[in-house]
Amino acid sequence: MLKRDARGAATMGGLRLEDLLDLGTESPQGERPRTPAYVYDVDAIVQAARDLSAGFEGAPHLIAYAVKANTAGPIVRALGAAGCGAEVVSGGELAAALGAGIPADSILFSGVAKTAREIDQAIGAGDRGILALQMESVEEIPRVVARARALGRKARVAFRVNPSVEADTHAHVATGHDEAKFGIALADLPAAYERVDAARDALELVGLGCHVGSQLTRTDEYLEGARVVLDLAAERRAAGKPLAYVDCGGGYGIDYGAGCPVTPADFARAASRLVAERGFGGTRIVVEPGRALVAPYGVLCASVVMAKRSRGEPTRRWLMIDAGMNDLIRPALYGAKHRIEPIDAPPPAADAAPGYRVVGPVCESSDDFGEHPFAEPLPRAVVVRDAGAYGFVMASEYNGRGLPTEIFLAGGRVVTVHASRDAAAWAASRLFG
Repeated sequence: MLKRDARGAATMGGLRLEDLLDLGTESPQGERPRTPAYVYDVDAIVQAARDLSAGFEGAPHLIAYAVKANTAGPIVRALGAAGCGAEVVSGGELAAALGAGIPADSILFSGVAKTAREIDQAIGAGDRGILALQMESVEEIPRVVARARALGRKARVAFRVNPSVEADTHAHVATGHDEAKFGIALADLPAAYERVDAARDALELVGLGCHVGSQLTRTDEYLEGARVVLDLAAERRAAGKPLAYVDCGGGYGIDYGAGCPVTPADFARAASRLVAERGFGGTRIVVEPGRALVAPYGVLCASVVMAKRSRGEPTRRWLMIDAGMNDLIRPALYGAKHRIEPIDAPPPAADAAPGYRVVGPVCESSDDFGEHPFAEPLPRAVVVRDAGAYGFVMASEYNGRGLPTEIFLAGGRVVTVHASRDAAAWAASRLFG
């Protein structure tokens, strides 16, 4: 997590960020990574997973890290070593999770449009395939049956149920309402059960779960979805068909600066107590956190290119940085607001300094990170906070821009620097034909 040292400089993992990077755009030295660059505190990420695990208060559980939040090998490996499983949504993510050492029987595969190749990959992983392919429609079930029979292996599956819960979050990350593309509608469950039960030679239904949305800041909506799952699990158990686990989903919110009244451990405690109250105390609880484990422990560092000020009334100020929406698309995509602060000094109070519109170099008006206070003299570099999730994984090379560097910290030192394809390599890749 971002901290400040005695003189106010930004630090991660006990190291000054300005000491890790070649800052500024006018005279690069070439000895250190240049901006834009993501920096991650791997130790803090592992501790976040441990704190979440403690929230289950001894109840059997699996933290299936949502790999889509941050696919970086050093992070996935560290979480796997700390006992986490994985929730993946593509064959690429499945390969990354397995390659990072996460056992196949600790991996869930979600997604509404899995290809035949991805289904084969999941069924064929490890000794018995992955923990479960999460079925998101009745129509998906016969596709998995066909692939399991073709491979001569029994596939473990789970139902991702659409619980018809309206979560108080951004429309783009609300996933459990009636119009969402995700999950099996409650009215379709009898048909889904019928198809699974008719294919016992090929399928084993091991779990039920749901996901109501992301960036949840209250436990009540989360528990509303969990109650739906537990009611369905009770019906299944009463029919003599108990499940190996119940999946309460993820979506735990974090504090992006406006406050967040709950912690990930609060969700874990609430879920484990509800599961016990409903008579499932010995049943394994699966959760699928992503953002909450990584977002607060990663930042995006950017150099200041220049400032611009209008001469008219009212005065408008812009701070141009070398990171753009191609590096961090959340503000453009969701209207998300990340705190942006000087890298070498504490941020001024909002009412004590003029506001600057922080913008990037991409040729789009949406390449805009919002207004933030900056005092004179303006910093040579800034740090974008809480960028450890849905940052690099959503980056692109739009406008012919290279991908940002990633720097990983652990044990008070830099353990890995990953330089992605730069602009020159991008240009070379396009000179075909």
